[in-house]
Amino acid sequence: MKSELTAIIEKAPEGGYWAICPEVPGANGQGETVEEAKDSLREAVSLILEDRLEDIKRGVAL
Repeated sequence: MKSELTAIIEKAPEGGYWAICPEVPGANGQGETVEEAKDSLREAVSLILEDRLEDIKRGVAL
């Protein structure tokens, strides 16, 4: 299954880029390039969703 999420990427004042995903609270990334920021964000989203899935499997309410 493939889904699409929003990535908001902006230049960071100190250099590089930062990225957030509004659909996944707490998911953010950063990198020296836009591609690095996207990869970092993709990893953050994946980790958060894996953690939420584990919570569901254990029966923990979100």
